[in-house]
Amino acid sequence: MSDVRQHADDIHDQFSDHLDLSVEDVEKRLRTLVDEYKVPIDEARRSVTNHYLEEAGLDREDLASGSSEAAQVEDVDEPEQWIDLTAKVIELWEPRSDSVAQVGLLGDPTGTIKFTKWAKSDLPSLDEGGVYELRNVVTDEYQGRYSVKLNSTTVIEELDEDIEVGDDTSEIEGALVDMQSGSGLIKRCPHDDCTRVLQNGRCSEHGEVEGEFDLRIKAVVDDGIDAHEVIFDKDATEDLTDISLEEAKDMAMDALDTTVVADEIRDQIVGTYYRIEGPTFGRYVLADDVEELDGPANAEELLIKARSM
Repeated sequence: MSDVRQHADDIHDQFSDHLDLSVEDVEKRLRTLVDEYKVPIDEARRSVTNHYLEEAGLDREDLASGSSEAAQVEDVDEPEQWIDLTAKVIELWEPRSDSVAQVGLLGDPTGTIKFTKWAKSDLPSLDEGGVYELRNVVTDEYQGRYSVKLNSTTVIEELDEDIEVGDDTSEIEGALVDMQSGSGLIKRCPHDDCTRVLQNGRCSEHGEVEGEFDLRIKAVVDDGIDAHEVIFDKDATEDLTDISLEEAKDMAMDALDTTVVADEIRDQIVGTYYRIEGPTFGRYVLADDVEELDGPANAEELLIKARSM
């Protein structure tokens, strides 16, 4: 079975209870995007799925993948995966949107992860300190931080037990040897609870949108043994570079080019030694606490090493 046909089967299975459509119809839409417009298959699948969601009057969270697998927090390393978690509610925070019923932090022996429970899902409330089996939750990602979303298909079962929550904090000391693409002044999707970075003005979830500016750094830090991928969010980027989001926007407007911001940041930080502490999410360390160190930073030597990685 071809890759396109498999994706068509999966989409058909998701919508067969909601729409009168055939696998052939779905495959035709996918092939038009993939073969004629050279759209990557993952983006084509999202586009076709969004089409059928609109036609059926559904939200993405109303659809299950058809199966979910047991996982631990440390296993969450990509978005849009359907999993089952057994976790303890560490904290509950005040929701910032009426569309959110609860938001907080879950933990298991492998680490912690943010969760969001939608108001329209009509699920039972979670209590701080409670341990729950959460079946059929979907993963999400924002600035390298992974989270899970509880939706109308999620099943919540409270467990009469306690679990020990692991510490997922990392500390790195080393040279920042590379700044990756997608750093500097970027734009994100403005839709509620969608913070995906736009590519050529398009959100992979919502299509062409008017994005909102944000700042970030995706860096590689070498501690002499391993290379670590580190993400600095807006606040961490502003603290590290003394360039505010508003100043970055002004720089880009004056130059009529957003890449000047990344170039300025790169000149400041590549070749510098740092101590970085923060939680680990998938392959990324999130920079919560950063200190510049004195070190034998030979920028030219480090750049040569970075390009060879």
